[in-house]
Amino acid sequence: MTTPRRAKPPTFSPDEFREALGMFATGVTIVTARSADGTLVGLTANSFNSVSLAPPLVLWSLARAAGSMPALSTGSHYAINILAANQKALAERFATKNIDRWADVAFTEGLGGAPVLAGAAASFECFNRSRYDEGDHVIFVGEVERCTHNAGASPLLFHGGRFYTEHPL
Repeated sequence: MTTPRRAKPPTFSPDEFREALGMFATGVTIVTARSADGTLVGLTANSFNSVSLAPPLVLWSLARAAGSMPALSTGSHYAINILAANQKALAERFATKNIDRWADVAFTEGLGGAPVLAGAAASFECFNRSRYDEGDHVIFVGEVERCTHNAGASPLLFHGGRFYTEHPL
């Protein structure tokens, strides 16, 4: 048997693919950074995963067309803030375009100037180690230089296009 060299064309639409992906429940993060000119950058993302314990590596992805791509692809550091259940409004704010996402947001300055959000269930302060172009996204691999967590914090979840603050299990 010979192994094909390329994947077959999809038999589904982009909307069908998005709906199927939505069946995977995830946590919700806000990725934050400070651009070279000092501007704060932040966006809601659920494409977060652990990669390695030694060295400590995590990954997340961002659409190539995202307005924050220049700052995030060239900066030395970013923070990944895993949101707590009571931070749904913050997740919605950082997913909205053309607003001041940072108005009245409490944070401390992390490594490389990346904001670490107050009240997050956990945070990972990352050196921007590597990036991989795949499809219409860039996969970022961060080397974690510092992490914190709030023991007992209830996470914010995302499933089927909706946020969940209570866990039915």
